[in-house]
Amino acid sequence: MLASHYYEGKVEAGCDEAGRGCLAGSVYAAAVIFPEDYVNDELNDSKQLTDRRRKQLRDIIQRDAVAWTVGVVTPDEIDQINILNASILAMHRALDQLTVRPEAIIVDGNRFKPYCPVVDGSAVNIPHTTIVKGDGKYLSIAAASILAKTYRDDYMDELAEQYPQYDWKSNKGYPTKKHREAIRQFGITPFHRKSFNMLGDGQLSLDFGE
Repeated sequence: MLASHYYEGKVEAGCDEAGRGCLAGSVYAAAVIFPEDYVNDELNDSKQLTDRRRKQLRDIIQRDAVAWTVGVVTPDEIDQINILNASILAMHRALDQLTVRPEAIIVDGNRFKPYCPVVDGSAVNIPHTTIVKGDGKYLSIAAASILAKTYRDDYMDELAEQYPQYDWKSNKGYPTKKHREAIRQFGITPFHRKSFNMLGDGQLSLDFGE
């Protein structure tokens, strides 16, 4: 069973992102605050769940959470600030939208930047802790991983209707063989991350037209 919280006696938000390793599409992140002592034996790291189960759990998370949000950073922004900074920015954007202000933050992984919202004219540094494989240890991070993953998948499915040759319906923008073969044949789209190694050959594919 996943733990309900890391910080004792604080309103705690769990954060996670989806789409960091993709060649195309925005990176998504979610923030989730559950009630104190929340219990749900079904929640787990989104990668351990089927697509159908993730969608079912998304509805449950949105029903049960005290607050939840999703933040997005676009491919152009990713190219400008790099994917690590973009992933953290997406989490900050999710936190910005929460209707309940967290008193502490737990984040999947090992990298994060202090989150300092402005309250009454002054920046407040909210304590945070990074937790490697936290999406398999804490309920709120697992829930954030599910929201980020499902909302990003929905977004990539919509883009796949416009660009079916890249097989985004199946690969969601990740660097599969079929995706890279399509890039080689058709070039890149406005949704590809131009700073990424498109063909897996160690070279940036900036010569492709949009």
